[in-house]
Amino acid sequence: MKRFILLSLILSFSHSPIFPISQVTWDRHSLMIDGRRVVPVMGEIHYSRLPANEWTNEVRKMKEGGVTIIATYVFWNHIEEEEGIFDWSGQRNLRRFIQICQQEQLPVVLRIGPYCHGEVRCGGIPDWVVRSGCKMRSEDPKFLSYVETLYRQIFTQVQGLQWKDGGPIMACQFDNEFGGNGSYLMKLKKIANDIGFDLPFYTRTGWPEMRTPTPFGEMIPLYGDYADGFWDRTTKEAAGSYWKAFHFTSSPTSGAIASEQLDYSTDNSKLSTYPYFTCELGGGMMTSYHRRVYLYPEDAYSMALVKLGSGSNLLGYYMYHGGTNPEGKLTYLNENQRTPSTNHNDLPVKTYDFQCPLGEFGQTYPQYYSLRPLHLFMQDFGEQLAPMEAVFPVGQQPKKFDDSCLRWSYRTVPSLSQRAGVEAAFVFVNNYERFANLTAKRNVQFEVCGVRFPRKPITIPASTMTLFPVNLPLPQSHLLNYATAQPVAHRNGQLWFEQKAGIPAEFCIDGKVQTVKRTSLSQPFLVLGGTEFYLITTAEAGHLFLEKNNSPLSVVHCHFNKLQEADPLRQITIGVQRVAEEPVDADFEQAAVYRITLPTDSSLYALQTALLRIDYRGDVARLYANGRLIGDNFYNGRPFLMGLWRLPADVRELELRILPLQKDMPVYFPREADPTPGESVSSVTVSKL
Repeated sequence: MKRFILLSLILSFSHSPIFPISQVTWDRHSLMIDGRRVVPVMGEIHYSRLPANEWTNEVRKMKEGGVTIIATYVFWNHIEEEEGIFDWSGQRNLRRFIQICQQEQLPVVLRIGPYCHGEVRCGGIPDWVVRSGCKMRSEDPKFLSYVETLYRQIFTQVQGLQWKDGGPIMACQFDNEFGGNGSYLMKLKKIANDIGFDLPFYTRTGWPEMRTPTPFGEMIPLYGDYADGFWDRTTKEAAGSYWKAFHFTSSPTSGAIASEQLDYSTDNSKLSTYPYFTCELGGGMMTSYHRRVYLYPEDAYSMALVKLGSGSNLLGYYMYHGGTNPEGKLTYLNENQRTPSTNHNDLPVKTYDFQCPLGEFGQTYPQYYSLRPLHLFMQDFGEQLAPMEAVFPVGQQPKKFDDSCLRWSYRTVPSLSQRAGVEAAFVFVNNYERFANLTAKRNVQFEVCGVRFPRKPITIPASTMTLFPVNLPLPQSHLLNYATAQPVAHRNGQLWFEQKAGIPAEFCIDGKVQTVKRTSLSQPFLVLGGTEFYLITTAEAGHLFLEKNNSPLSVVHCHFNKLQEADPLRQITIGVQRVAEEPVDADFEQAAVYRITLPTDSSLYALQTALLRIDYRGDVARLYANGRLIGDNFYNGRPFLMGLWRLPADVRELELRILPLQKDMPVYFPREADPTPGESVSSVTVSKL
C-alpha cells in the first residue's frame, strides 16, 4: 500500500470549509481518505481553450454535474509559441484557473506534457522545438533542457497551490500516450521533483505498451475508452473495436485505445495491485475533416456504467467540457496533416466542442443530466462500492452487435460486506450498444448473493442502462434486500431512487415486497427508521439538487441573406496520413457567403446564456466578425453554435462562409447528416443555453 498526504476536503466530496490535512492511501481497489474509500469523478477541461471570465461559471457547472476532480492539459505552445517568450496572461493564466478550482473545493490533476496531444498543433510542442533538431520526447539532453525550462515556468504558476501547501493540485501526468522507454518518464519526473514539484502521486496513461516499464508505484496507470473515433482511417460507420466498450469485462481497456504499459505476460502480479482508474472515458467525440462522428447521450452513459460495473473506481472523462482554440501568434493552433509533427488528422481551426456533457460555450448536452445520477451514486455509495470486486455471469467473450443475451455484471466483496451472513452487491445492466439496436430482453430475473429478484420475471427494454442494489444495509438495522430501481443519492435522511422507463419499481425491505409508483418529489413512498424513501423519474434524477432557473429566453429569429454563390468547387486533396484534407483559408474566397443580422437587444450580449444557432448544410462553415475568424464547423448534422457574449461589443452583423458538399466525398458522414451536394442555411436563431 502506498501512502500520501492529501487534503480531505476534496476527495471527501464535502461542501464545508477547508478541512485539516488528512492521510490518503491507495491500494488495488481505490483511493482512501483517512481509511474511507472514495470513488471520484474526474472531468477534463482545458483552461486555455476558454475565456478566463467564464472559468468560474464553467468549473461550477462541472461540480454541479457531479465532477469531483478537475483535469487539464498545460499546452506548451499555448504559453511559449515563440522561444523564450512565455505568456501566462488572460485565458493562459494557469494560476488563476487553479485558484478558481480551489475556491470551488475541487482538486486538480495537471497534465504538463511536454507532449500532450489534445488535438493541438504538434501535440502541444512548439514549432521552434520541432525545428531545433533535437530528438523530441526522448532523453536527448537538448530536449530535456527545453523541458526543464518549461517545467520551471509551470512551477512559477503552482507555487503555494500544491497539496502540501494546502492547495488543490493533487497529481501530475508527464507526457501523454508514450510508448518508448520508461526511463524517459522517470527523467521527466526527476526534473519536476528537483524543481519543486512535490505531489501526492503521479499518473500516466495506461497505453500504448512501453518498450520498458516505469518502476512499479511511481506512476498510477489510468485507462480509457471511446464510443467512436475521429482518428480512424475508414469512412465506414461503426469502425474499429469501439463496440467492446459496451461489454462488461475485466480488461481495463477494450483495445480501441491501446494496451497497458506493463508487460502482463511477465508481470501479472503487478496488474492487480494498481487501482482501476480512467482518465479518457469518452464524454463525447470531436469531428475530424475525414470522419464526422456524431455522438449520442446514451454512448457516454453506457460506457460509464459499464466501466463502473467492470470494476473501475474513478471515472475520468475526456472531455467533460469543450472549448475553443485560442488565437496563435504565428499559426493556427489546431492539429492538421500539414503540420511538421503530430499531423494525424485535420481538426477544426477554432472549435473543440467535443459533443461532451458541457459544450464549447458551456451549453449542456443531454448526457450532462443523464450522467448526474450516476455521479451522485458514486459520491454517496462509493465507500460501499469501492472494495467490491466485479463478477461477470455472462462471460467475457463479446461479439460485435451481439444481441443473444442481456449484458450484466455485479460487484460484491463478501469478506468486507457481510452483515449477519448477508453479502451486499450492486447489479449493473446494459442493454445498449452504439448502432447495435439491441432488442428488449424478456423473462429476466437475477440471482446475486443468494437473492433471486424480482418476484416475477420482467422485461428489460431496449437501450436500458441501470443498476440495482442487493442487500443494501439501511439505518437502524433494516435491510434493502433488493430494488428494481436505481439508487441515486442517500443524504440528509433521504434515500432517492430512479425508476427506469418500462421497469416496474419493486422494493423488498426486510423481506417484505412492494411495487412502488412514483408520487412527487416532496412525497416519500416510505418512511422507515427515520429515512425517507423517494422514487423519481429519470428527468427528475438528472436535475436532483439543482437550482431551477426560471428566466426563459424565447427564440429570436435572425435575418440572413445570401451575398455570394460558391464557385468553383475546391479539389479535395489527400494528405500525408492518406485521408482527406480540410480546406485552407484561400478556399473560402470561393465559398458561399451569407450576411447574418443579429438582434438589436443589447441585453442579450451581456449574458453568458445567449447562443447563436445556425442550422445549415455544407462541407465546412466559418464565421467571421469584422473580417476576423471567430468560429468554424465541420458539418455532421448538428448546428453551428456561437456564444453571443464572446462577440466584439459593436458587432451586429456576421459573415458566414460555407463550402458546399460534393458528390462522392472521401468523408464519413453520420446518419444525421444530409450529404446531398451543395449548401444551404435553413434558419439562424438566438436562444438560451
